Amino acid sequence: MCVTAVESRPAGMLGTSQSPAHRPFGARVMAFVALTKPRIIELLLITTVPVMFLAQQGVPDLKLVLLTCVGGYLSAGGANALNMYIDRDIDALMDRTSQRPLVTGMVSPRECLAFGITLAVVSTLLFGLTVNWLSAWLALGALLFYVVVYTMILKRRTAQNIVWGGIAGCMPVLIGWSSVTNSLSWAPLVLFMVIFFWTPPHYWPLSMKVKDDYARVGVPMLPVIAGNKAVAKQIVIYSWVMVGVSLLLTPLGYTGWFYTAVALAAGGWWLWEAHALLNRAKAEVTGAKLKEMRLFHWSITYVSLLFVAIAVDPFLR
Repeated sequence: MCVTAVESRPAGMLGTSQSPAHRPFGARVMAFVALTKPRIIELLLITTVPVMFLAQQGVPDLKLVLLTCVGGYLSAGGANALNMYIDRDIDALMDRTSQRPLVTGMVSPRECLAFGITLAVVSTLLFGLTVNWLSAWLALGALLFYVVVYTMILKRRTAQNIVWGGIAGCMPVLIGWSSVTNSLSWAPLVLFMVIFFWTPPHYWPLSMKVKDDYARVGVPMLPVIAGNKAVAKQIVIYSWVMVGVSLLLTPLGYTGWFYTAVALAAGGWWLWEAHALLNRAKAEVTGAKLKEMRLFHWSITYVSLLFVAIAVDPFLR
């Protein structure tokens, strides 16, 4: 899952495990919640529920929405916990991850592994037995892709890690559609591609901000191996493709004027910010004046506005 929250704390050291007596119950509960990365999952649900409204062309069954949200949370939470288990070595060396539960010792690696596997199994069964098995396999596929393909294979080997690894973060739109229809269609595939092209220009600005963290642990995020100008050029290219793809829903007959208006306005502002970042990078602006996080924060607003428009549009047609 490629949507991220920014943390800025002193780097920790793996192995500072706390004894059971120094791990209060309440803090332990919050630590297990933290393993699921709830702030990231909030955005995953924002891309799931509106698609259910689009698939239903109205208000979907609220029980189905609840079950899909719970199943999605458990599945994504399991993936995130397994990601932390695998990355616990580099998390201890990076500033923004130094307070994660495995680094502080609030949760042991064995507990984290068991927790992640349990969530994966429970979420798959919940989807299959209460929603449908197509949604269950899509959720399980997203989990395995994130854990195996992104975390274990791509992340530490290629600067294209976030591009292809971001496929896992695209799956909620397919799950939202399939939970209502028990099938797939062009609409969720278009939205899948929107999130696919959204993920790199969402994540690369953050990577520009914390590239020293990634360089320290040998993770070849694009900003680590390329200059700011090269990264900003890639951000602009992906941004133009993303906005173009987002406008395909209307000619395909899935959305109307309201969604189109929001997609044009929000997309236009995104492109303004992306080109502004490129211009600053070309001028060799560095440090705080580069303002790379403006685009990162706007990217979260953009995807929220776009998917809210997807949910509202059926009621205005």
